[in-house]
Amino acid sequence: MAEQHLSVLIVDDDREVREALSEFFEGAGWRTATARSGQEALARIDPDPPDAIVTDVRMPGMSGLELHRQLKERDIEVAVVMISAHGDIPMAIEAMRAGIYDFIEKPFDPERVLEAATRAAETQRLRRQNERLRAQLGRLAGLGAVLVGESAQMHKLRRDIAEIAEIDAAVLVLGETGSGKELVARALHDMSTRAGEAFVPVNCAAVPEGLFESTMFGHLKGAFTGAVQAGKGAFQVADGGSLFLDEIGACPLDQQAKLLRVLEAGEVAEVGSSVPRPIDARVISATNADLEASIAAGSFRDDLFYRVSTITLRLPPLRERGDDIVLLFTQQLERFAKVYGVDPPELSQEDVALLLGHAWPGNVRELRQVAERRMLDARYKRGSVRQALGRGSAPAALGSALKEQVETYERAVLAAALARVEGTMDDVARELGIARRTLNEKLAKYGLSR
Repeated sequence: MAEQHLSVLIVDDDREVREALSEFFEGAGWRTATARSGQEALARIDPDPPDAIVTDVRMPGMSGLELHRQLKERDIEVAVVMISAHGDIPMAIEAMRAGIYDFIEKPFDPERVLEAATRAAETQRLRRQNERLRAQLGRLAGLGAVLVGESAQMHKLRRDIAEIAEIDAAVLVLGETGSGKELVARALHDMSTRAGEAFVPVNCAAVPEGLFESTMFGHLKGAFTGAVQAGKGAFQVADGGSLFLDEIGACPLDQQAKLLRVLEAGEVAEVGSSVPRPIDARVISATNADLEASIAAGSFRDDLFYRVSTITLRLPPLRERGDDIVLLFTQQLERFAKVYGVDPPELSQEDVALLLGHAWPGNVRELRQVAERRMLDARYKRGSVRQALGRGSAPAALGSALKEQVETYERAVLAAALARVEGTMDDVARELGIARRTLNEKLAKYGLSR
C-alpha cells in the first residue's frame, strides 16, 4: 500500500480508464488528479508536480511520449509510468530510453500499475531528497567562508541556516553584542529565494522615536513639518527581499504596537496616508537582550515576540567556541596583513593561551580589533598579543624578573584551561596534570574563577 502523502496524475483520453484508475489509487491511499490530454496534464503539473504520472501513450493532440519530452524540456522532474493498448517492443524500448520508469500494456492489472507507480514515486522522491542534500552541502560549504569556525556550535549553526534559509518565515537571532548577528541575517537572505532582492538592515535602537513610523513605513510629501518630498520606509525598500530589525528589544513599547500591526496585516500605510499597501518582506530580527525577561517586566510585547520568533537561532559567544578563537584570530591577522602589506606574525604558545584565556566580552568584533592592533604593531617589528589585548608588556620583556614572567605565563595557561575544558574542575586539574587542591590554590592566587 502506498503512503498517504503520495500523489498521482492519471492522463488518458478514455474517461472510464481515468475514473477506474483514480478510484483504485484513492483506495490505496493516494491523492489523485486526472487529465484528458497531454496539454491539460502540463497545465495541471506546472508548478506543482505530483509524485508520479500514469499516462496513456496514444492520445489525440499529444502522445504520452511527447508529454514526457515536454516535461524534460521544462525541467519538471516527475516519474512517469506509461500504459498502452498498442505497445510493442520498439515503442517500449523508445519509452525506456527516454527515461520512462515503466511501460505496461493494456489490458492491464491495476495492482501492477499501482506497484509500478509506487516504485517510481519512491525513486523520484529519493532522487529529490539527494538533490536537496547536495544543495544543502553546497550551501554549507559557502557558509564556512562567512561563518568561520569548527566548533560543534558553529557546525550546528551553519546546518540550521542552510535548512531554514528557504523557509519564508520570521527568524529571531539571539546573541551577545559583536557575535555576528547581522552576518547570520545576511546569510539567511543570501541563501534564500529572495537573494536577488534588497537586504535592508535597520538598527531599532538608533531610530528616534518621533521618526519611527516614517523610517519604517515611509511618508507622503507634506505629511509632517520638514517632509518636503515623499520618502520610502524600510518596509517599502525591502519589499520582495528581507528586512533585518537589529536590536528589536530596544524598540519603544508604543512603536512595537505599530510594528506588530504591519507584520500581522502584511501591509503598510505611509505617514500621511490612510490607504495601506501590501508588503512582502521577510523579517529577520536580532537582539542581545533577554526578551522573555523584557516581556515579564512589561517592556516588550509578548504578541510581537511570537510574531518575530517563528524560528529562533542562538549564536554562541566567542568564549564558548574553544579553538575557533585561534582560527578566527589567525584569519583576521591574514586579512589585516594584506591591508597593511606586512607578513602576519607567528602565534606562540603564550599567544594561544592568552587568546583562549581572554573572556572576549566584545566577541568577534573585539577579536577583529585586537587582530588589527597586533598587525599595526607588526609593521614596526614590535608588539605582542598581550599588548594588543591591553594587558601590558610581554612577559619576556627585558628587565622582568624570571618569577614574574613565570607567574604571568602560568596565569594565562590556567585561564586558557578554564575557558577550554567543558567538564568539572576535576577535569581541568586532570588536563593540567595537577591536584585539585593545587588548582584551587592557584586560582585563588591569581584571582581566577570558572
